[in-house]
Amino acid sequence: MHHGLPRQGPGSDATTRRLLSLAGPLPERPRILDLGCGPGRSALLLAAEAGAEVTAVDLHEPFLDELRAEARARGLDGRIRTVKADMADVPFPDGSFDLVWAESSAYSPSYRWAVPPGFDTALATWRRLLAPGGTLVLTECEWTVDEPSPAARAFWDPHCPLRTGDRNRAAAAAAGYQVVAVVPQPESDWDEYFGPLAARADTADPSAPGMAAALAATREEIAVRREHGGDYGYTGYVLRPWGTRWRVRPERADDRAAVHAVHAAAFETPMEADLVDALREDGAWLPGLSYVAEAPDGSVAAHALLTRCHVDGVPALALAPVASLPGSQRQGAGSAVVTALLDAARAAGEPLVLVLGHPDYYPRFGFVRASRYGIRAPFDVPDEYLMALVLDGSAAVPAGTLAYAGPFGV
Repeated sequence: MHHGLPRQGPGSDATTRRLLSLAGPLPERPRILDLGCGPGRSALLLAAEAGAEVTAVDLHEPFLDELRAEARARGLDGRIRTVKADMADVPFPDGSFDLVWAESSAYSPSYRWAVPPGFDTALATWRRLLAPGGTLVLTECEWTVDEPSPAARAFWDPHCPLRTGDRNRAAAAAAGYQVVAVVPQPESDWDEYFGPLAARADTADPSAPGMAAALAATREEIAVRREHGGDYGYTGYVLRPWGTRWRVRPERADDRAAVHAVHAAAFETPMEADLVDALREDGAWLPGLSYVAEAPDGSVAAHALLTRCHVDGVPALALAPVASLPGSQRQGAGSAVVTALLDAARAAGEPLVLVLGHPDYYPRFGFVRASRYGIRAPFDVPDEYLMALVLDGSAAVPAGTLAYAGPFGV
């Protein structure tokens, strides 16, 4: 049924390029591992456009045959190595790859981790393969609504129970990854998969061994997508492991006292600690945008918070307060938690972050003077202290006066 088709799951060259652009920076000749490569559409693009040495892994030898033939035809056979192996037990040393790539394969029941959630197992299993500074890119099918239809659940639950994007992002953070980017795949990615597959089903011989069952499964898959496609979709994740010293994660309810203590210890007065507590009770509080960094013993060593603000009425985010325990300062805890928090905001689709802080510290995260965009503080402040970070360059940056949430008192 599937031999000779360009894709074995929803995707497109455009999505592959988009995810690749978010995965950098990469070495001049990156080492890329494509897991569950199928006939190798992504592997071919990565070898050609990233100048990569691609190791392509799949369990199905006929797919690898297709990939080798196409690589020879494109003059890429020297850039692509095929390996028949189970992606749950790949035969490569730790730290072998700059980029691990897996489109539509992390959940696959063809592999040993058929017990869900495959997403979590993939995060844990593949991390060792990444070189320092390496990146994991994978796409995952997930619920796009809080209450999927019974028919959609009846299709997915028996073989691959899906989760929401919020739960997958939380799982990535809990597994020690920073979420660099989240890319919802467009409906056209499903068309690129289902179009050729439906055409193949229309011409298949139902009397061939096993074909009747394959046809029934294929037509059910296409029908469920047609009737309930608004309930689920594929999403691309760009993930990068944190270093071993600071584990960074979203704040939990039982962290409140520890977060208060961090701010109380970091500042001369309790104003910042009290501000965090007040913001939790305010409408500007955004669940999932308060992060902590843990010391090796599990204690909270640093905290950073993003809350809703506005620029001339247009929603934005304010980064404040940010604090590290005195014993953890200048050791990377603050930088780790701020980076993770900004990644979380980017993944949530937020376009703009503003910070009032030291001009020698925040530019390391990409902040520039807010005045460049015509944004000004609601009080007198040296120009270089109010800074802006554009997370989504496709959105227009508003100009005007920054308005903080009420608890800031300004």
